[in-house]
Amino acid sequence: MSHKSTQKAEMPQMAAEDSPTSLHKKKLPRKFYEKELRKLQVELVKLQEWIKHEKLKVVVIFEGRDAAGKGGVIKRITERLNPRVVRVAALPAPTEREKTQWYFQRYVAHLPAGGEMVLFDRSWYNRAGVERVMGFCTDEEYWEFLRSAPHFERMLVRSGIILIKYWFSVSQEEQERRFQARARDPRKRWKLSPMDLKARELWEEYSKAKDEMFAYTDIKQAPWWVVNSDDKRRARLNTIHHLLSMIPYEDLTPDPIELPPRPVPRHRYVRPPMEYQNFVPEVY
Repeated sequence: MSHKSTQKAEMPQMAAEDSPTSLHKKKLPRKFYEKELRKLQVELVKLQEWIKHEKLKVVVIFEGRDAAGKGGVIKRITERLNPRVVRVAALPAPTEREKTQWYFQRYVAHLPAGGEMVLFDRSWYNRAGVERVMGFCTDEEYWEFLRSAPHFERMLVRSGIILIKYWFSVSQEEQERRFQARARDPRKRWKLSPMDLKARELWEEYSKAKDEMFAYTDIKQAPWWVVNSDDKRRARLNTIHHLLSMIPYEDLTPDPIELPPRPVPRHRYVRPPMEYQNFVPEVY
């Protein structure tokens, strides 16, 4: 199966964070979502095998506001794929040593070799977002980033890397709902960092930073693709569908394998007594 690229003009013109309500008011039914997700994940496996076969180098950047749904999309992309081919780069805060390096240096170390796809869960665009808004970089460092990033990305593309950039757009109301859900659920509370709580107070500042970032880095060779993410299910399906459309691939799925009968043991083997082994208690 082969997919062709989607034209940028086909994307929605209004982002969720630019509107008080989502473009889709009715949530996508779970049954339909799971059925479509399974289909798309089958296609992702085909894409993975094509990337491996053709030794393609693919970088996918996931950016957006806190609680916009980036992690959920990344999880659905990778959960059926081979981590040796498709891996996630989610870098922590830079060390004191890394702060003295060329800004892009620590990201370069995570770029793919032939036959690999790397998903950046946040990326070098930290400088244009959180570092700018929170004051973690100087004005000089910020403007140098905006000047350098387009040149850096054009260089990546010229080197043969397929670079795809997604911005997850969420409304203020939906972000607040997700923050409140995280605060109530002990399984999700770890997702609420002090940085998230501070960002909650700086909605407008993040909007300005995003608009300025787009003005400088939405380049022809690596455009930004905006994902309306107020509905998580739609966002996941739309992103995966679009990703598949960005890289033409062929179906290299091998023919069904018929397993032969198990061989008859040639030698009598006596297992050691079961009590010699430590078993996990069967609590359930």
